[in-house]
Amino acid sequence: MNHEPSGAEVEPSLHSTIDSPDSAPLVRRRSTYSSSYQSTASSSSPDFTNDAVITPDSDDDALPAVVPKIEELDENTLDQIEESKPIIAGEITLPAPRKRGRPRKHPLVDQKKPSHARSKTGCGTCRKRKKKCDETKPSCLNCEKNNVVCDGYEPRQPWRSGKQRVGTLVASSLPSLLPGVDGDIDQLFFQHFTGQVVKVLSLTDHQNPFLEIIVPMAMSHRGLMHSLLYLSGSCLIASTDSPNYEWAQRSEHHSSKAIRLLQEDLVDLSKPNEDNAVTTVEDPSIAQTLVLCLQTVASGDLTGTYRFHLNAMKEMLTKHKQSLPNEQLRQFILEFLIYHDYSSSITSLTNPLDQRSADLMEEFKLPGFMIQAQAAALLGVLDGLFGFISRIRGLRDQIRKRRDRGDGHWWDDSIMHEAFLIDNALRQWTCIYPQDSPRYAASLLYRQCTWIYLHRTIQLSKPSPTFRQAVDEGLAYLRMLPWDTDDGSTQSILLMPLFLLGCAAFEQDQRPEISRAFDSLQAWSSLGNIRYARLIVEQVWGLMDKGNEEETWDWETIIAKRGWDFLIT
Repeated sequence: MNHEPSGAEVEPSLHSTIDSPDSAPLVRRRSTYSSSYQSTASSSSPDFTNDAVITPDSDDDALPAVVPKIEELDENTLDQIEESKPIIAGEITLPAPRKRGRPRKHPLVDQKKPSHARSKTGCGTCRKRKKKCDETKPSCLNCEKNNVVCDGYEPRQPWRSGKQRVGTLVASSLPSLLPGVDGDIDQLFFQHFTGQVVKVLSLTDHQNPFLEIIVPMAMSHRGLMHSLLYLSGSCLIASTDSPNYEWAQRSEHHSSKAIRLLQEDLVDLSKPNEDNAVTTVEDPSIAQTLVLCLQTVASGDLTGTYRFHLNAMKEMLTKHKQSLPNEQLRQFILEFLIYHDYSSSITSLTNPLDQRSADLMEEFKLPGFMIQAQAAALLGVLDGLFGFISRIRGLRDQIRKRRDRGDGHWWDDSIMHEAFLIDNALRQWTCIYPQDSPRYAASLLYRQCTWIYLHRTIQLSKPSPTFRQAVDEGLAYLRMLPWDTDDGSTQSILLMPLFLLGCAAFEQDQRPEISRAFDSLQAWSSLGNIRYARLIVEQVWGLMDKGNEEETWDWETIIAKRGWDFLIT
């Protein structure tokens, strides 16, 4: 239609757009969009009404007040309009239609979700604790800062597409041949233990309880296996000059696993039994405690950690009246505990021997538990020499108190009476081993060093012909040992007598042979505590040369002043 409105002039292009069939979507636009349309038309147009409709019969005079009726659109039509491009009418570009609804006062800001703090490639400990991991290798600083054991990192997996993961049959990994032995490093640890470490830990001329009892038990007990691997790894690390981070990380892994599993096994020991029944400890648990104690020796621990393990074994064997099903294991556990418990009294400022120690020594002598001395894994326990060491330690405690009070040294009837009794007993002591056995010379060396320990206790710490003679005779027994052909049946128990010989070597010409014996023992066993025992002996030598009697007599205080607490076993 060509109706010309009066009093206003509408541009033909716009008018034709409204009348054209192509403009139907625009004409049907909702009233919400009418303001946009009105702003685009001529500003001189009169007021429009939404109720007016342009029809062919409309009067020309009414045209200025007539606007297209805006019809409500259904959802499908509205979606088509919103997705369409801006409509161009002549030189006027109509903006793209807005979405339905009231316009927002403030624009909606696209809020990003905060990134997750945890890393998918973090260490196992941080992932379990749901903490952010800094992914430092070999162990993360976050675990170190929080004083927790870092479980390490999972190995990276090759990338596979979704189709490969779903459609391809992936072969499952084979289980471990031995529980807890996973990977090449663990296999190295296990073979080092069975091939070398067991020779260092006990006499082997008759039997080796580690090979015959402990290893078979560990092959079916994960906690005990972790303990063995931890001990073996510590021995390997102590024997190398350059650090091996992979060994250290794997050894730390076995440490955390072993301790956690042992705690789980012993969690009920501290709880009272409702039926008042005797709480028992499984064989692998007490064997695991023994191995963890040995680990402190192998690693050269100076903090006295071994005491916790020895006390735990005392607790298992006394308070809980442990009755081990494996009688052979019980014999070995008792001998091991007594040997290390009584040996620790030689270097400890505080006497570790208590009533439990005495009770276990008496229990070990009972006929039901007595074994032949030839079958013993260690020297000094079955032949009675460790009983003398305990009595001498009691004398040292009494004399130290008198010296601290300034009461002179030991001229006391009770002290000298006990000293004479021990001296007479050592003179009457006889070796139970045949002369063709390597244990014969080693046993005589033990008796000689026990007597030196007694003489060193009741005498002033000064050079004397008696000290020279006693040390020379001890070195003669030391030379009798088969250093080159022995399979370990004597070297494994030499550190304690070697330490006592060194602390009595006032003469300069006696010391080189003792130093060479330390070198040979270190090269053979690679135990970490040997170097610290040697450092104490060399410090005593330096004080001897200066004539410092008080300090050289009390080597236990020398060790304590260094802040050290270690075993000489």
